[in-house]
Amino acid sequence: MVAGGKVASFRLPPLPTISELIKLYKLRAKKQLSQNFLLDLRLADKIVRQAGDLTDAHVCEVGPGPGGLTRSILNSGVRDLLVVEKDSRFIPGLELLSEAAPGKMRIVQGDILKYRIDGGFPKSVSKPWEEDPPNLHIIGNLPFSVSTPLIIQWLENMTDRTGPFAFGRTRLTLTFQTEVAERLTASTGSKQRSRLSIMAQYLCTVHNCFIIPGRAFVPKPEVDVGIVHFTPLVQPHIQHPFKMVEKVVRNTFQFRRKACYKGVEKLFPEAGREERTGEMLQKADVDPMLRPTHLTIPHFKALVDAYAEMCGREPGLIHYEFREELRLKNLAKRGQPVALSDGAEREV
Repeated sequence: MVAGGKVASFRLPPLPTISELIKLYKLRAKKQLSQNFLLDLRLADKIVRQAGDLTDAHVCEVGPGPGGLTRSILNSGVRDLLVVEKDSRFIPGLELLSEAAPGKMRIVQGDILKYRIDGGFPKSVSKPWEEDPPNLHIIGNLPFSVSTPLIIQWLENMTDRTGPFAFGRTRLTLTFQTEVAERLTASTGSKQRSRLSIMAQYLCTVHNCFIIPGRAFVPKPEVDVGIVHFTPLVQPHIQHPFKMVEKVVRNTFQFRRKACYKGVEKLFPEAGREERTGEMLQKADVDPMLRPTHLTIPHFKALVDAYAEMCGREPGLIHYEFREELRLKNLAKRGQPVALSDGAEREV
């Protein structure tokens, strides 16, 4: 501690540059892992600032790679940094950073889609969901191939308060290709409005912070990169199981340029489809001719409420999938055997 009770600031000692580390360890971005390195530490600092004040914070960095963002996080005054890196080639360079920041950085080699973040930090970090977010942050320059499945997984984790959200309303600051960033934050009526917009915005406050041009990365991706910040809501706008909400939203956006009833009707079996679709839209008080992109979060809440009520009366509805019905029809046309729920087969 220094005079006045303030925490002494930490700065990394002089280290090889990211470019020098890449040469030293003969690192190359793997195209199959959609890796792109951010070498400009000023941009790395700017990304980290979007997370807010990290003084004395616990941070999990996803996919640190050669460690550009890692340096900025360590220099921001964090108490504890846990990095999760799948690619073993980056571990020696990360160990160099860890040695330069004694007691501040831990390294896990593993797949973030499988790693249990809820076991990575002490329970004392936790704060009740109804209170302010914990002093725990997830930050990451995500490979494009991982970003969408990961955010969907984390959105579901929010609903059952597992993974990063076992500690409370953990905030996320993540990179996405600009198209995905725009979808996550798209407003009602915009052309980018999508399934992802609804799934993120019914659970979080989502902010598109800024865009990094693709030329800032090595190798240069074909698209620019958006930084998106997520803060989970105390109360989701839709109070139903995640998978039910996702099913209604996914089907509604199936024909995004057509009237919304075209997608809604795919929630129901062909027999009685028209009547059930009309009932659901009437209960929800949603104009069947609105396009999906023009539906608000309250519209989707009303649609899911109506669907849940109908599933309560007809429990089998929740298990119906239009694409599965279509698959069985196509098999029937070809005269191929169809697998039944009991594992048997029959000719169709």
